[in-house]
Amino acid sequence: MTLRRLLLVFAGGSIGTAMRLAIGLWMPDEGGIPLATLLVNVAGSLLIGVLAARLPSTAEMRVFLGTGVLGGFTTYSAFMTGTIALWAAAPPLAFAYTAGSLVLGLAAAAAGLAIGRPRGTVHASGADS
Repeated sequence: MTLRRLLLVFAGGSIGTAMRLAIGLWMPDEGGIPLATLLVNVAGSLLIGVLAARLPSTAEMRVFLGTGVLGGFTTYSAFMTGTIALWAAAPPLAFAYTAGSLVLGLAAAAAGLAIGRPRGTVHASGADS
């Protein structure tokens, strides 16, 4: 880790965290359901999938955007604390929220990888996309 990369992560994280806060202020929890957290985590999963497919892990832009901006934008801790609070009020809804978050996040990441993959690449199966 170079000082330059550390500064890129710091700058990107500041941007991503500010974006997450703005969305949280714009979209408050409805009925105790942390929808803003769901939105940023699913959107972040999609975008990190695109970045992972497009940029090599050593690229400085991937460090800035992926680790920095999207790392600050998405939030596992808010997902967990929001789920615990929801569990106290409505356990079945908390379970559905957790399962939905995982399924949507995985689907978004897979879609991001598919969207980001350059056209005409050969997959492990040997089929051309």
